[in-house]
Amino acid sequence: LLSISCLGDCELHTSCGIQKCTTDFVSFTSHLNTALEDFDLEFCKALRAYSVCTYRNSKVCRGNLVYHSAVLGIGDLMNQRNCTKNGPTSSTNSEMTHDLCNYSGHTEARERQGGEKTPPPTYLFCGLFGDPHLRTFKDHFQTCKVEGAWPLIDNKYLSVQVTNVPVVPGSSATATNKITIIFKSYQDCTDQKVYQAMTDDLPAAFVDGTTSGGDENTRSLHIVEKVSGKYIEMHARYIGTTVYIRQLGHYLTLAIRMPQELVMTFEESQDLQLCLNGCPSSERIDQSGYLPLPVMGKLLPWDAASHPRSGYTLETATTKCHEKMLVKDIYFYSCLFDLLTTGDDNFTAAAHSALQDLEALHPSKEHWHIFPRSGDDGVGRDSKFFVSLGLLRLILVPYL
Repeated sequence: LLSISCLGDCELHTSCGIQKCTTDFVSFTSHLNTALEDFDLEFCKALRAYSVCTYRNSKVCRGNLVYHSAVLGIGDLMNQRNCTKNGPTSSTNSEMTHDLCNYSGHTEARERQGGEKTPPPTYLFCGLFGDPHLRTFKDHFQTCKVEGAWPLIDNKYLSVQVTNVPVVPGSSATATNKITIIFKSYQDCTDQKVYQAMTDDLPAAFVDGTTSGGDENTRSLHIVEKVSGKYIEMHARYIGTTVYIRQLGHYLTLAIRMPQELVMTFEESQDLQLCLNGCPSSERIDQSGYLPLPVMGKLLPWDAASHPRSGYTLETATTKCHEKMLVKDIYFYSCLFDLLTTGDDNFTAAAHSALQDLEALHPSKEHWHIFPRSGDDGVGRDSKFFVSLGLLRLILVPYL
């Protein structure tokens, strides 16, 4: 066994993970005795597990002599024992690998170790779309300026940054034209993967050209192209996280679901996360729940509502948004705000798609729809427009 375990100083070659593969193999075979009837069967299972482990490390161990020596040694031993390449692996290693690279298996692993039932994980949702409208992990809904690059998420496992640009001259409203996501290296499940999308460039691969991280057989991290150049999904099973990115018109939308316990794994210096804490007050377009209906960045005087520069009146914008969204929740009113701001029909599709992504990823159906306040009567299903000092305002944000 030592002949395939180390050549030289093992401690100098631990970064690629080959030493762990070797240690696991030794633990699987240390109790075996050649006199046992099932020695060859169990030894072959351990060799196949060893082979799987080395395959998972093939990229990060490229050029490592210890790694290549182990691969050759495994092949020699499999030939000597007439082991087939396909077949069962050592069960303990199989369970460890499954639990390690599948977040839903973590709870089961903890239960096996502790013997006590643990509650199922809690998942959180965050979405960004339109001019831009942000739904935070706390189900708060905000409309912000946040021009330039801003972090949506920044924790131990994942970083998501968006870049926003002005949508029309003179308006404080912006929209997203660039998204950068970093899936950080995690044990044997994946090495670090970076994804970047820009307007008219929504790739179905990471920046290194690959479409998955780690072992392709376990699919612990992979990209799925749903609509070429328009819609992709990223599934990170090892952290129980799903990301949807779309391009609608000239801008991008993002929706993400992530376990709460992982969302909260960040350092004090990483507290500026829009998905977690919302936008800074200085970047908010809405104020105390009120979102002005603008034309070219200005509040609409009541007598100007019939001829806004966007090409939409309040009536025609309402009709347009109602075609896609029958329920008059905050997604409907976000659509209304965006149409009156830009006149771009694609923002209607963006609001509708954001609602669809919410329904696909948000874990609590009873929280899907957030309705605007209706005066002093609390939360209601019918919006009310208020005229104050000749300005038209729409009550939008429900609870912040």
